[in-house]
Parts: sequence; C-alpha cells; structure tokens
Amino acid sequence: MKRQVPLLITLFVGTLLIFSVFIPPMENIGENFTLFFDIIAVFAFFLGGGNLVRVHISKLRRRKKDYGYSIITLVGFFFMLIVGLFKIGNPGGIAASVTAEGSIFQTTFTTVLIPLQSTMYALLAFFVASASYRAFRAKNREATLLLVAAFIILLGRTPFGMMLTSWVPDSFSVLQVPNLAIWIMNSPNLAGQRAIIIGIGLGVVSMSLRLILGVERTYLGEDRG
Repeated sequence: MKRQVPLLITLFVGTLLIFSVFIPPMENIGENFTLFFDIIAVFAFFLGGGNLVRVHISKLRRRKKDYGYSIITLVGFFFMLIVGLFKIGNPGGIAASVTAEGSIFQTTFTTVLIPLQSTMYALLAFFVASASYRAFRAKNREATLLLVAAFIILLGRTPFGMMLTSWVPDSFSVLQVPNLAIWIMNSPNLAGQRAIIIGIGLGVVSMSLRLILGVERTYLGEDRG
C-alpha cells in the first residue's frame, strides 16, 4: 500500500497535467498545480539546508580531513540565514526586502560571495583550457574537425582574427575569420544543438511515460517487490 498510493498519485497528476496542456478548458488546473509544486520546492529548501547542516556536523564530529572548511560553511550558512530571516541591519526594517541596498545581507553578498564566484570562474578557465587541450588533439578526422572549428571560433572572437583576414574583399566576406566563426555558430553548431534538444525532449517524454505508468519506481526508494 505504501507504494501503490504514490504510484496512483503520480499517475493521476501526470495524466491531468498532460490533458491540461492539450485541452484549453483545463489550463487553469495545470496552473494551479504549479502552485503546489512551488510549495513542495519550499520544503525541499528546508530539507536541503538540514542535510547541509547534518553532513558538515558529522564531519566535525569525526574530525575528517579538511573539517575546517565545514566550520566555515556552517558559520556562513547560519550567518546569512539569521541575517536574512530577521532583516538584521536592514535600513528598511523587517518589512523591507532582504536585498535592500545597505543591508548586511546584500552587503555580504556583494562583497564576499560575488568575488568568490569570480575567483572560482577564473580558476575554472584554466581547467577548461587544459581539458580542451586534451580533447582537441587531432587523433582522427572528427577530432581534427573539432580542433579546427574551435580554433576558428576562438580566433574570430579576438581583434587579431579581424586583422588577420581584413584583406579579404567584401564579396568573399564569409571567408573572414569573424564571419566564418559566426557561420559555424549559427549553422553547424545550431543544427547540432537542435538535434540534442530533440533527443532530450524524446528522453523527457520517455521518462515521463515510465513514471506515469509506474514502470520507473526509483523515486520510491529501493524496490523490494
């Protein structure tokens, strides 16, 4: 019974949402159900925060390697949570927005989190460059084609690429590196993106049908029959 009830709820809600898309009089039903999804998402935030605290407290108790990072994580989490919930240091008081200019929450966000994000993305650039070097090595025809296309696109985004083919007449402007990079992005690349999106769409439809029909039951936990 514990498994039949969730399966029936999934069947009912999934079928109802499908009908709400294709049957105009039922559109309001689909919109109302999205409100319930938002409510569930709020509880998911609580569960996520609780899980974060549980995992890092467990690391502190066991004195795992680099447990000092867990201390920083918990201090930052509770600091931002308390400051945001109680609007501490907010010039507009408890009724003002949590992101009001001059509030401790917004000031901490702009002076601490944003610089940390910029630093992380700057470090990721080196990892991406090293991964690209390994992936673009011309081992075969496909890798060579990928290497050439990537080189043209990178060169077309720089002033040097514009200078390199500036002598090409306008009648053959497509051979200019910047225009060639734009053509690669708007034609072969866009076609590949659309093919991937179509594949993802078919995968979503397939997985949705498996969930609605009760074939896919992994969300129920371990299936012991």
